[in-house]
Amino acid sequence: MELLVDIFGYLSIILHGLVIVAQSMTLGGVLFLVFLLRPLMKALPQGAELERRIARLTLYSAIGLGIAEILGTGLQVAVLMSTVGLSFLDVMQAPFALCGTIKVLCALALIPCLGRRIADGPLAAALPLLIGAIELTAATFTTHAYARLDNNVLLLFVEGLHQFGAAIWIGAIPCFVLALSRLHDVQSWRLIGPGFSRMSMIGVASIVISGAIMSVFYIGSVQGFYGTAYGVMVGAKIAMFLALLLFGLGNLLVTERLRRGEETSVIRLRRFAEVEIGIGFTIFFAAASLTSVPPAVDLTADRVTLHEIAVRNAPAWPRLTSPDHDQLAISQMQAQLDKEAAQRGQVAAQANVPGSGVLPPRNADDIAWSEYNHHWAGIFVLLIGLLALLNRAGIGWLKHWPLLFLLMAGFLLVRSDPEVWPMGNEGFWVAWRDVEVAQHRFFVLLIILFGVFEWAVRTGRLRNPKAALVFPLLVSVGGAMLLTHNHQISNVKDQLLIELTHTPLALAGVAAGWARWLELRLPGRGGRIAGWVWPICFMLVGVILLWYREA
Repeated sequence: MELLVDIFGYLSIILHGLVIVAQSMTLGGVLFLVFLLRPLMKALPQGAELERRIARLTLYSAIGLGIAEILGTGLQVAVLMSTVGLSFLDVMQAPFALCGTIKVLCALALIPCLGRRIADGPLAAALPLLIGAIELTAATFTTHAYARLDNNVLLLFVEGLHQFGAAIWIGAIPCFVLALSRLHDVQSWRLIGPGFSRMSMIGVASIVISGAIMSVFYIGSVQGFYGTAYGVMVGAKIAMFLALLLFGLGNLLVTERLRRGEETSVIRLRRFAEVEIGIGFTIFFAAASLTSVPPAVDLTADRVTLHEIAVRNAPAWPRLTSPDHDQLAISQMQAQLDKEAAQRGQVAAQANVPGSGVLPPRNADDIAWSEYNHHWAGIFVLLIGLLALLNRAGIGWLKHWPLLFLLMAGFLLVRSDPEVWPMGNEGFWVAWRDVEVAQHRFFVLLIILFGVFEWAVRTGRLRNPKAALVFPLLVSVGGAMLLTHNHQISNVKDQLLIELTHTPLALAGVAAGWARWLELRLPGRGGRIAGWVWPICFMLVGVILLWYREA
């Protein structure tokens, strides 16, 4: 179990992200039902059917919340029992376990509340709102606010307001999209659209106010934004939040035309809302990763300075030649261990044990090896973006450009982790205990999948319109997962300087994925513009990778 602590730590972030998504959808569904849909039931021709479908979506979200919370809390309990030696009852008395139990019970309690019997009774509004408030309160006690020594009550309230804003806006968007897909008359759109816009404004205001207060208490200074991992991740959240506001503004203009009785199509409303869901869920995973790092105000030493950022990102020619594998630190250490063991007639110890928590040694050749990998990956991605752009411009035979993804995946599989099979001594399956190795392999799998699907779609081998959506979805997921990417480097500043490179990579990946989604889903000029945007985002990713430095 001790050798799996690192990978369990990464899995806990993923599970926590799923908990935030399910929690927001559950609370957002309850708020959408109580404050928007049910007051309009008599005015909507398909109100009863729509209520049933949204209640079912909210019920599934509550079930997902319960399952994700059980898995996340159970994982933390198991790790604590294994590493600290506490009994199950002792660990279950910890605040995180108590709050997790309360959240699971609230999720279970919401299930009958969303059934027809209670929905038609006098407790239809009060009971789910009360349970949702209890669940939200328990969730705030698992945030950084609970551990603060000063301003504890204020920060708990602010954290609750932040999560409420996320639920009433982002968490309720799936219900809004479902409503738009089921309602087909202009009068219904005029009721639902402006009503949800008002809900969204409450959510935006809650997020802005609470986010500003948390920035003061958790970050504290401008240097805290760019000089700490916490600040960099908050900066990524802000960038995606601004993108959400732009899409929300576009939808607000549509709903205002509906409210004034002007003729307009709701297709853009639905497509922009779909992108809002994707970006919003990415923000949730970024928020989950924030739980694994301390607030910036607590890290007053070893902050990165602007000078260090400028030096690291000074222009330099890409590294196109690689050092030999036997020059790497682990290879040299293993060779020394093999030599000493042979002299004693013993079996040599392993130079690096995956998942042990011990950082592997690194030398200048390791840094050169990593930079070489990133720079050649940048060349692949730059070519992919350029060929996709030329294919978009009308060069038909370039439709085979997705095959470059397969070459890139093979390159990364061999080169990303030199201590692992096929180049290193560590076995293929054992190395999965290492967080960074697992993440690299996950990205390789994503690259293979969206390369295969996009090539099959562009060559006509897959004609189902839904198959074309695999590429943008997987690109967006890859960008989101990159926000949780870890680099185990002993120097904290080096780790943060690498984070400063990977964060814009993640943002460009998310932008590329959802721009491609709009190209496929949004008719007219908007879709055509998006079709030019996503290849440019790929080229930007390539340039960032070519700019990558570790020293």
